[in-house]
Amino acid sequence: MKRYLLRFGLVLLVLGFAGGFYVWKFVYNKPHPDYISMKPEMNLTAQALFDQFVADQKAANLVFTGKVVEIDGVPARLETTDSLRIVVFVFRQGDFGDEGIRCSLHPEAQVPPAGLPAGKAIRLKGYLTGFNGSDVVMEKCSYVE
Repeated sequence: MKRYLLRFGLVLLVLGFAGGFYVWKFVYNKPHPDYISMKPEMNLTAQALFDQFVADQKAANLVFTGKVVEIDGVPARLETTDSLRIVVFVFRQGDFGDEGIRCSLHPEAQVPPAGLPAGKAIRLKGYLTGFNGSDVVMEKCSYVE
């Protein structure tokens, strides 16, 4: 009986170490995705993306949320705070101000040397996180040449 308990305890110890190693190696130290080099799953205009969320938010969430999306359109402005840069596309005025798409740029994303070209279309890709009732929110965005 003692031998059985000793073997059982040894098996549990080995399984515990193997499980701990797996969690440490593949869960705790999981690498972050490289959003700048990822290929977009969908390409569309910024206006079309915004219109789909306004028309049917549930359906658009199923199609776009959690995916890397490439959009093109004419941005309204570039907002900058400390280290965060946000490209804003405005499509209508709502009760609480501008409504459209807000693209938070990846910290390593290259910004055009002259800033945003006034009145010219640009192409961005980023990870779409959803719709907050007034804006489609994209994160980890980068410029596409």
